[in-house]
Amino acid sequence: MSTGYQTNGKNRVADSETNDPRSLSDLIKELRDESVALVREEVALAKTEMSEKASVVGRNSALLIVGGAVAHLGLIFLLLAVSYGLYVAIGLAGLPVHALWIAPLIVGLVVGGIGLAMFAKAKETLANFSPVPERTKQSLKEDKQWLQAKTK
Repeated sequence: MSTGYQTNGKNRVADSETNDPRSLSDLIKELRDESVALVREEVALAKTEMSEKASVVGRNSALLIVGGAVAHLGLIFLLLAVSYGLYVAIGLAGLPVHALWIAPLIVGLVVGGIGLAMFAKAKETLANFSPVPERTKQSLKEDKQWLQAKTK
């Protein structure tokens, strides 16, 4: 049974469309129903896309906060190392208490480096992030073209 819509891979208008028994009101109702369904699908797509984007922003915001906190801890260790270094340099030069400032200096550099790396990654990700729902935007353009083709 042939539908009359395709012949040899080429689209052609069905013969029955020229003598369509549906009334104008039936066609308008069909267009309305299809448009309503289309709008609902677009809203669902927009919700899905925005929730995906919100989760990316949330995750990277948390990473930004944790990175800042870890970098702050690194700063505390570095300040502790500076205070121990001054203590050793002023009062106890030449004594085996150098570990009092070398240990917090190393810990501070490592912790601060980790925090700065986390902070930089989150900042870069958020700087390149676009909150515009691109798939929904493209789909709306396609829907507009579809609707224009339907109403011609």
